Amino acid sequence: MKNWLYPVIFCGLLLSFAGNAEQKKTLGNWDVHYMVLTSTFLTPDVARSYGIQRSKYNAVVNVSVLDKNTTKAQNLLVSGKATNLIGTSKKLEFKEVIEGESIYYIATLSFRDQEQYRFEIDLNQGTERQTLKFSQKLYSE
Repeated sequence: MKNWLYPVIFCGLLLSFAGNAEQKKTLGNWDVHYMVLTSTFLTPDVARSYGIQRSKYNAVVNVSVLDKNTTKAQNLLVSGKATNLIGTSKKLEFKEVIEGESIYYIATLSFRDQEQYRFEIDLNQGTERQTLKFSQKLYSE
């Protein structure tokens, strides 16, 4: 498969689940779209191209940030952590993916079935800084 198709397929897979999984928060001048889904939703080829291990115990965290006035995708620094209910924190290592005018950031997180996580994702662009906070319970497939 052509390498340029991987971002298209990945984005398509994520968007196919967006109706049920995607969430949005407005933070400052940004509309922040985010979702967390089990990595088994990705095809083996797509997962391999992004270095994601497919497993029912691996989640993919996807974040995209748009200017709330122009809806233009924003290029920023993204970092974060996920903390479970007993206080164990895991650092999220985000990779930037650019496809045409779309920009999104992906990270993986290992988890146990029905484990609840609090996510804190820092978004930085020059002097603009925001923190996306949300909680989600993760289920193995």
